[in-house]
Amino acid sequence: MNYQNSQYQNSLAYAQHQDQQDPLANYREQFCHPVINGKQVLYFTGNSLGLMPQAARENINNELDEWANWGVEGHFHAKNPWVSYHETLTPQTAGIVGANESEVVCMGSLTNNLHLLFVSFYQPTAKRFKIISEAKMFPSDRYLLETQVRHHGFDIDEAIIEVAPREGEQLIREQDIIDVINANADEVALVFFGGVNYFTGQVFDMQKLTEVAHSVGALAGFDLAHAAGNIPMQLHDWNVDFAAWCTYKYINSSAGNTAALFVHDKHGNNTDINRFGGWWGHNKERRFLMENSFEPMTGAEGWQISNAPVMGMAVLKASLDIFHEVGMEKLREKSVKLTGFLEFVFNDIVNQFPHISLEIITPSNPDKRGCQLSIKLVGTDKTFFNALTEAGIIADFRQPDVVRMAPTPLYNNFEDVYRMGVTLKQLLATWK
Repeated sequence: MNYQNSQYQNSLAYAQHQDQQDPLANYREQFCHPVINGKQVLYFTGNSLGLMPQAARENINNELDEWANWGVEGHFHAKNPWVSYHETLTPQTAGIVGANESEVVCMGSLTNNLHLLFVSFYQPTAKRFKIISEAKMFPSDRYLLETQVRHHGFDIDEAIIEVAPREGEQLIREQDIIDVINANADEVALVFFGGVNYFTGQVFDMQKLTEVAHSVGALAGFDLAHAAGNIPMQLHDWNVDFAAWCTYKYINSSAGNTAALFVHDKHGNNTDINRFGGWWGHNKERRFLMENSFEPMTGAEGWQISNAPVMGMAVLKASLDIFHEVGMEKLREKSVKLTGFLEFVFNDIVNQFPHISLEIITPSNPDKRGCQLSIKLVGTDKTFFNALTEAGIIADFRQPDVVRMAPTPLYNNFEDVYRMGVTLKQLLATWK
């Protein structure tokens, strides 16, 4: 649904009416809302760390009780036996990214998982060794590419091709990406992008990029840190080769918690694919026989290294239960409308102060963005962001001059956005 032409109104009455009509409104109360310096803040940084689900504490306490009561026997006799705890997360995780259950597993951390996947899916040769990615990618992804390329003995500047926005533009044109892939058709081994660019919030057409990569004999993989739980995806149907994501942003699983990965069945069913092994990726029917020869499981589980960190996964389950209940379609419908309202309110306020240069660099087309809006502070520094924070608006700053704000549909509402606008107007009225 496209809300660009909706009749938004920058008023409290309009915001409250929208909240009254919101079928997801009650989910807001299933999260803990921070109170800082005695005041409940307006939280717009779910793109960095999601809020804590109320059920997380109960889930953790239940597992602590299992540990206290069972000790090591909890691996087999807890209500959710720890030896297979990760399996309880699989159906809900698959639903979030549009995958078969055999194609996903919750494990590890994001960049660790990507390194493990690169072992399998970046197999460069003397002729086909290049990786095509976006400029201004998240630094951890850039470090991943640099170290993988160096590990295989290639020159970084020659092997990594970054596609950047054109001069004077903020966003990358997808046709430019396609042109670069085709221009390097005989040498590209891998196309690797963030599904949603962390800096601008631009959503890339993962289906199209995968098709083009495959057309030249390359593979396609994605970092979905800013996409999972934010935008609907169909990784299996899009024929994506592999992907990984963290769960502490839009999926609200606590700082640095267990991540997840996707491996398409066409690869997951091939146990001969090169990989690094660990005992939790070994044939689970023979796992405790302590044999020397590694026999990987089929599916994404075959990329596991170690057993499940149950306490962290208990927190993750609290959020996944909510996602499963709501569904990505309903979340996306609210997200489009709520983000559109933030865009409208922001522009309405900023246009009242023509001497101040603030601009949204995220695509205006809802199909090309999730719920993040990146705001460029033209000609200023972090001072304005600090003023927002002191006024009770929790957002996110990225060097050199961008504030990222994400109205997250599970726990943000329209009144949050309206009140942000009131505060913004008060700050701009005194800004020099």
